[in-house]
Amino acid sequence: MDNFNPSVSMLAALDHPVWSALGSGHQALALGDGLARRYPRDIGPFAALADASPAAWAALGRLLAAGEAAMLVTAAQVKAQPGFTVTPLDPVWQMVATRDPGPPAATFTVLGEADAAGMHALATLTNPGPFGPRTHQLGEFLGVRDGGRLAAMTGERMRLEGMVEVSAVCVHPDHRGKAYARGLMVDKMRRIIDRGSIPFLHVYPSNHSAVALYESLGFVVRRQLHLARVAVTG
Repeated sequence: MDNFNPSVSMLAALDHPVWSALGSGHQALALGDGLARRYPRDIGPFAALADASPAAWAALGRLLAAGEAAMLVTAAQVKAQPGFTVTPLDPVWQMVATRDPGPPAATFTVLGEADAAGMHALATLTNPGPFGPRTHQLGEFLGVRDGGRLAAMTGERMRLEGMVEVSAVCVHPDHRGKAYARGLMVDKMRRIIDRGSIPFLHVYPSNHSAVALYESLGFVVRRQLHLARVAVTG
């Protein structure tokens, strides 16, 4: 694939990425039913509703433990709901790859279970987004090691029909300026494309350096999505 042309159904799925992923590429991980779904707690806080009906919200409530919050990613801003605390968060841009970035200048190490503690430590330090003890099991992760320490990584998060999210682009502060983020992105994009899928990602609009990097690799902003943290009241 040299230039990408997502189908109408693929674009519709991107409007509801969590719901779509838990009903397709990550169906085996989904907890819930036809009204509400979530990822396991140790993978991440993301959850989704089939619609805005009281029945769907009630189903989500049954998936949450006392005091636990879930994160919703939605096309429209989430409205206040009886029985729930809804906290709007900063919106994100959804960016979709439009072209092949070409061959990577270098290939990187595929990370595995033995790297889980190091991956979690790097994500905690750099805060690329929610990263739990088993987030690395969502897909293939690549990394750069400096001695016994993980210097940089990137991986995959939501997996939809024909589309895979690039996520957790992290570089240790001691290793910035070495073009690790670009190299990892190109290698990860190449691997996703070679599997017949189109890469996409989410980024905060205020992260200007990341947006510039992604645009240079052929990503374009498709739309803005809203984030909200929700918890059962009481």
